[in-house]
Amino acid sequence: MANIVIVGAGPAGISAALYAARASIHTTVIYMGSGALKKAEKIENYYGFSQGISGEALESAGIKGAETVGAVMVKAQVVGFGFTDQLVVNTDQGDYPADSIIIATGASRVTPPIMGLEVYEGKGVSYCAVCDAFFYRKKKVAVVGAGAYALHEVKELLPVVGKVDLLTNGEPLTVEFPPEVCIHTMKISAIMGGERVDGVRFEDGTLVELQGIFIACGIAGSADLAKKIGIFTEKNKIIIDSNMATNVPGVFAAGDCTGGMLQVCKAVYEGAKAGTEAIKYVRKKKNT
Repeated sequence: MANIVIVGAGPAGISAALYAARASIHTTVIYMGSGALKKAEKIENYYGFSQGISGEALESAGIKGAETVGAVMVKAQVVGFGFTDQLVVNTDQGDYPADSIIIATGASRVTPPIMGLEVYEGKGVSYCAVCDAFFYRKKKVAVVGAGAYALHEVKELLPVVGKVDLLTNGEPLTVEFPPEVCIHTMKISAIMGGERVDGVRFEDGTLVELQGIFIACGIAGSADLAKKIGIFTEKNKIIIDSNMATNVPGVFAAGDCTGGMLQVCKAVYEGAKAGTEAIKYVRKKKNT
């Protein structure tokens, strides 16, 4: 049976799920919890609600509608995408193979306020282990983070680089890391270097020498996930064509992660378009 996996349960993801599930395609929506919509106290510029509606009520009604037509909701943290004989969504609860993926995760990225971070982006600071591990062969690097996303990046780096440290930046660990990883729990004061990164300084004044730093705080943002399988991005937005398709066959994107107006109506349209195009894709794939 063909299956579509949707990442994100906001207006774009749920809109896509409504179309995919109604087409009798097995549809899985993977999400971490409530997103930006729930935080809206009242929405008064959306079609059909003359008295307005709270974001929480609109979100709840959308999810219930998707479940009613057969979409399966899975609460898990997506940490990466992969490709073996088919597309795969990697989560902290296991892997989900897919004939098509729709990315609808919003546009957030957790960037810690560390002195020197922006200065050294592309000069030793990276946001994607899959993309950049190759450049740090036999070198010492660190991952900044403390959860499942950081663990995923550590595992990507270990077989390639010389040594991996973990910098929690004062955050408590939420998962267990491999024993060969040296864990530093102090707050980071600054990223140090000349033309490129050469280490970090902690708030207690101690220094750790490093040749690379990978940022993996909180939950992976849409652009971070997209880069893992070579999807084109620009300024942390996923690049799509008029059919919501990325440059990777079978992968579509919708909603805030594609840029433009950050509005519910725009997200719902793009979700519907991504859903219908994903349906066409998987049906054509099964018939070839």
